[in-house]
Amino acid sequence: MSSVRVTILKAGHCTCPEHIAIRGGRWRNIPFPAMFALFEHPRFGPMLYDTGYSKRFFAETQRFPNRLYRWVTPVTLDETQTAQAQLARRGLRPSDIERVFVSHFHADHIAALGDFPNARYVYLPEGFEAVRSLRGWGALARAWLPGLLPNDFTERASPVAVATPRSLPPEYAPFTTGFDLLGDESLLAVELPGHSTGQMGLLARTEGGETFFFVADAAWLMRSIADNRLPRPLANLLFSNPRLYRHTLAQLHRFHVKRPDVAVIPSHCAETLARYT
Repeated sequence: MSSVRVTILKAGHCTCPEHIAIRGGRWRNIPFPAMFALFEHPRFGPMLYDTGYSKRFFAETQRFPNRLYRWVTPVTLDETQTAQAQLARRGLRPSDIERVFVSHFHADHIAALGDFPNARYVYLPEGFEAVRSLRGWGALARAWLPGLLPNDFTERASPVAVATPRSLPPEYAPFTTGFDLLGDESLLAVELPGHSTGQMGLLARTEGGETFFFVADAAWLMRSIADNRLPRPLANLLFSNPRLYRHTLAQLHRFHVKRPDVAVIPSHCAETLARYT
């Protein structure tokens, strides 16, 4: 078995009313950081989990109807916050990134895919199939901006071989099956449906013996997982399957109660970002 070095970063943020994100939340806007992760593997080199926002997001939301995306969730991003800029400060060039693991295809998770010219794009195939044909209002309703995909996305796509799942160790219950992405158990993909079809979480084992569970938007806030507390019903309009969302959140709650030693990382939780950076 191998391990990875994990660095948690953010590329911009949007704002959203807290009372929509979690029942009992305050009636004020809070920041939702667009978090991504850098994995450094001794054999496979540097890889990313999602990318956060990029300048392309603003270009793709200039015109109606996509501009509604920017109106509903106002986005802030400066040049120093882009994934490319942050990796450069760590001595990494865009061409150094070998893989980008895509949790799901919402714009705040894929906006910088085109910045990494050598990367393979790894994702659960059901996630891409659910959005690839959507355009206009249909795409906007799923937070999908097709123009964010690089022109050679298909050539560099490396979807997970979902026909060959593996049983997860009992320590990861209630999650029982996943996918060994690198063949050495350092990164295990777990399907977390509900927020979006084919959403991919990642269990990462670090060189220091820690385990991180990146859960993307299966919950927006860690408090939701700790308390098994849902968003307000209005948020159901954003989910591909509200029933599966509730089921996935309940599973994450059970996992967290059983394994408080595991760092569970929702992609938009400012408190989590502050704790692990």
